[in-house]
Amino acid sequence: MREAKGKGARSLAICNVVGSMATREAEGTIYTHAGPEIGVASTKAFTTQLVALYLFALHLAEVRGTLDQDARCSHLEGLMKLPQTLEETLKASKQVEDIAARFYNRSDFLYLGRGINYPIALEGALKLKEISYIHAEGYPAGEMKHGPIALIDEQMPVVALATHDHVFEKMQGNIQEAKARGGSIIAITTKGDTTLEQLLSKDTDSLITVPATAPLLMPIVLSIPLQLLSYYIAVRRGCDVDQPRNLAKSVTVE
Repeated sequence: MREAKGKGARSLAICNVVGSMATREAEGTIYTHAGPEIGVASTKAFTTQLVALYLFALHLAEVRGTLDQDARCSHLEGLMKLPQTLEETLKASKQVEDIAARFYNRSDFLYLGRGINYPIALEGALKLKEISYIHAEGYPAGEMKHGPIALIDEQMPVVALATHDHVFEKMQGNIQEAKARGGSIIAITTKGDTTLEQLLSKDTDSLITVPATAPLLMPIVLSIPLQLLSYYIAVRRGCDVDQPRNLAKSVTVE
């Protein structure tokens, strides 16, 4: 931040901790007010940051005139419904726990997502690495054939973010490719769509459904089952979920 400011950049901090170094250095701050994050690996702070960025984008759209009032209201309505949507999502906890019981002893995971959901594949892989010490890799699904597909076999679970959006059919293709190599699929899809049920095997694959929401809000919804999967796998492996080894709450060195 200091380097950017020294070169003339404006600075804005999105932060959960009042009075932290970033807020003191920045010209402006958006506080997420998520409450204390007990665990070292961020969960609720991550999702509230996504909400803050969403609101910030809507504000910029209003200032720049790139969205009309009706469009902004539509986005805000989806945001207002988000707490209820996340409560519905949490009902999958028991199912996710059962999936964790099947896969907790694996040594490698591959997470695939497309478009706006690709960063959530990275987040899911990061959480699994941080608290369960399992090697996990997040990858853009469209580039799966450029390397990661060589790793897929019967011992490699593939977590596929395949919600019902404009890239859904392409994600189906990625799932079929992974299954053809023997991979076990853990697919997360939109509730009410039965397409993946017909594609997946009840013996080797798993399907998690989440409530439908606006495409730009889906990353927030998807992060919940991925965080739960990491949590339940870590607990099964006897790991300290709140204090993972080698990690610190704040990093003070470059």
